[in-house]
Amino acid sequence: MTGPALTAAGPEGHHPVAEVGELAGTRPARPWWDPRAWSWWVQVLAVYALARGATALLLLQAAAHQGATPWAGEHPSYAETTGLFWDAGWYHRIADEGYPSELPVDAGGYVQQSAWAFFPLYPMLVRGLMAFTTLSWEVVAPTTSLLLGAGAVLLIHRAVVAGAPRAVRAWPGLPLATVVLVSVFPTSPVLQVAYTESLALLLVAAALLLLVRRHYVATAGVLLLLGLTRAVALPMAVVVGVHALARWRAWRRGDEPLPARDVVTVGGLGVVAVVSGFLWPAICGWVTGVPQGYLRTQEAWRGVREVTPFGGWDYVLHFWFRDDAWWVLAAAVAFVVALLVVPAAWRLGPELHAWPAAYVLYLAAAIEPGSSLARFLVLAFPFGAITAGVVRRPPAARWAWFVGVVLLMLVLQAVWVWRFWRLTSGWPP
Repeated sequence: MTGPALTAAGPEGHHPVAEVGELAGTRPARPWWDPRAWSWWVQVLAVYALARGATALLLLQAAAHQGATPWAGEHPSYAETTGLFWDAGWYHRIADEGYPSELPVDAGGYVQQSAWAFFPLYPMLVRGLMAFTTLSWEVVAPTTSLLLGAGAVLLIHRAVVAGAPRAVRAWPGLPLATVVLVSVFPTSPVLQVAYTESLALLLVAAALLLLVRRHYVATAGVLLLLGLTRAVALPMAVVVGVHALARWRAWRRGDEPLPARDVVTVGGLGVVAVVSGFLWPAICGWVTGVPQGYLRTQEAWRGVREVTPFGGWDYVLHFWFRDDAWWVLAAAVAFVVALLVVPAAWRLGPELHAWPAAYVLYLAAAIEPGSSLARFLVLAFPFGAITAGVVRRPPAARWAWFVGVVLLMLVLQAVWVWRFWRLTSGWPP
């Protein structure tokens, strides 16, 4: 039975759910109620369902204590809470009305907030599903996000298996552990509300998986979709460059060939990533007749009307932390750098290691730091693999560490839902 067991392991060379050293046939079959007997995708979906169920309870608790808001009356229903609050209202408007042909401006000529700050793929997808099902936005949009999130965690599992073979060989449970940490992340409630995170996470995981597997044309298609979903395609160009460097180094060592066709295709993929990063701003400028219309619209949400690289970190941090602002910034930078240089990070493949580094640097340069920053970090899912793999042995210490992290994230998630998703201070989630 050894031969079939190894064949079933797939091209990654190991069984994704088997324990270290366990081969099929060496132990009695596990009973059906033992999760280790389930297929990898059943385990992933079970984890995701449990996490989203726990989040649903938190959202219902917050809704029971929610007063009247611009989106709903007191004590909104679950559908209203997940389908209408905060930016969900903008996506709802886009699905119903589309985008204005002109940018709204105030009496001083400053561009005002408008739908152009929000990317079109998610609301247009929901609009199509609404037409097909004849159901309301409040039902279709959160359900679409929930299902997209399920697809995302499946792809995350596969991306870790394919993109971190050395780490998975050391701990075959790492892909599922990564899914657990992503599913319980403090801001993971956005995976079941009418936001774009679920779709963006699915596309990011798909792009990394396809890139690792060297399906370059398919990766290009995914990156173009990502460019119409969230402003996160540009750091993917860095990941493509790291992938190209890794392939060149393998060729120089004599480990594998590097056909000219692949050189051209990978170079073209890098161009596609850059183009995708500027696609929506270009469309906004073309439709409205204002070449920098997207940037001007983004400025309407900022405390200072100027979008400059790394702008905002000084006055925002000073607002929140006063004289301790720079100490807080130094601690945050040190924490992120530590995550990227610990041994668990280097055990990832180059693509999975490069993505969170490039993405976090891009966030620091492109956004004004605020309460939404924690939500954006959901897309940096390889951090979950790094965190889960920090402690490797002994197994008891590894599991104690992992359970502790999960409990901490659940507590922080409850705080996030109560403090930010529930409208109290006015700071957006």
